[in-house]
Amino acid sequence: MLSIKIKYFTDKIEKLRYIDGKSDWIDLRAAERVELKKGEFRLIPLGVAMELPKGYEAHVVPRSSTFKNFGIIQTNHCGIIDESYCGDQDQWFYPAYALRDTVIEVNDRICQFRIFAHQPAFSFEETNTLEGENRGGFGTTGKQ
Repeated sequence: MLSIKIKYFTDKIEKLRYIDGKSDWIDLRAAERVELKKGEFRLIPLGVAMELPKGYEAHVVPRSSTFKNFGIIQTNHCGIIDESYCGDQDQWFYPAYALRDTVIEVNDRICQFRIFAHQPAFSFEETNTLEGENRGGFGTTGKQ
């Protein structure tokens, strides 16, 4: 089992925990109270820094209820934190854009993360034809 060193910047948020069998995504919480007006942007501190194992990265995304509950979207849509962002002051943040006036309280669950191994090295091989089934060229349905 991998071990990840974690530093907390506040004692006001719940400690992170991996809940085996429920989900392999781990919730992250707002480390301070944030008030946003519609149209405002803010980096919301998440109160943690981590030392990820070599060869791994964290993908940070909104929870499914984040927009419904808080009216914010993540401006980079999926944040990637690699193992080089591991210093003593490298706190994680959530880049939020408000689509309505909102208040986020300390300890509110606003996003989640999962650890992934880095993509393996590969090369591209140019070709004039592909052998897979032609599905229509638009998403999974092939319909526009």
